Amino acid sequence: MEKQETALDLKDFQFELPPELIAQEALEKRDASRLLVVDRANDTLKHVHFKDILGFFKSGDVIVANDTQVIPAKLFARRQSGGIVKLLLIKPTTASAAVWEAMATSTKRLKIGEELLLDSDSGKVYPLRLKDLTVGPDGFKRLLIDLGDRESVFQILKDAGYAPLPPYIQRAQDKHDAAETSKRSKDLDRYQTVFACHPGAVAAPTAGLHFTTELIDQLSDHGIALHKITLHVGPGTFKPISTSVDEHTIEAERYSISSDTANAVNTAKKNGSRIIAVGTTSLRALESAGKNGVLEAVEDGSTNLYVKPGHDFKIVDSLITNFHLSGSSLLVLVAAFAGRQTILRAYKEAVEQRYRFYSYGDAMLIL
Repeated sequence: MEKQETALDLKDFQFELPPELIAQEALEKRDASRLLVVDRANDTLKHVHFKDILGFFKSGDVIVANDTQVIPAKLFARRQSGGIVKLLLIKPTTASAAVWEAMATSTKRLKIGEELLLDSDSGKVYPLRLKDLTVGPDGFKRLLIDLGDRESVFQILKDAGYAPLPPYIQRAQDKHDAAETSKRSKDLDRYQTVFACHPGAVAAPTAGLHFTTELIDQLSDHGIALHKITLHVGPGTFKPISTSVDEHTIEAERYSISSDTANAVNTAKKNGSRIIAVGTTSLRALESAGKNGVLEAVEDGSTNLYVKPGHDFKIVDSLITNFHLSGSSLLVLVAAFAGRQTILRAYKEAVEQRYRFYSYGDAMLIL
């Protein structure tokens, strides 16, 4: 692992991106995305496609992906007055699975006890109730929303919820015409990895979006195992660095690592094979549970690990990741992993080569 740089000025983690390079739609085929391979040992950059990634791994290597499932957490609730309140559900409260903590576009005119109406594609209208207001770890107000019948919460979200796409992906989601219904359905499918199985995330672990079941089978046939961790991605993923790089904090997220995954990782490391993390969430989970170079199983853990230059990587050898927002904690993480100058050079070349950026964009492999 190369020695990490110590410059932590936010401007040193920023880059210029033409708006047209922000991917608005997912590619038809997941592994057709482009892949920029950053080889730290040889200080080289190589341009291939994601389906070619097999050629950079060896038998015995272990790939670790996040199998969290994104819930349809974005809601467009209608006030009795006719106004629309945009909600992002974050997590259920401990008191009731029907009461969820949520972020909203505006809370000024909302009143505790107010009923909101949730329209669905099926034509059914679901009532929601503003139960209370609270303050999140970021210092901003959050709503406590009662979804009613807790036994049918996920059915409500399935019928009326939208994929919680980040704000830089534009959708006219408050319309229920045929075209928007089709886009809603497509996003609910494509903003989800093929190995997603544990509901709880409000943002996708986007590096995993490039994998197909066929590619996973090919990796397995070549002796490259794919194991999974679960980290439920929260809204803190998108929290901008508003103070300084050093003072920034990340909201805690729940994660778990099975004994099977821990054993596979530890065996691979003993044998001199590489551990490849799929995405920043997998890396954070693995590094959170790594003690003295050994990965521990975690049944129900919480991590607010903020990886920045100077971090001593104990588990992860290589990283598959998407291209991240300028000045974000995720860009700081990949800069800590590969070296700031290396990453900024790679991003500059990606812009020049017209790569597609962010959640629905292309990928990078850091060797």
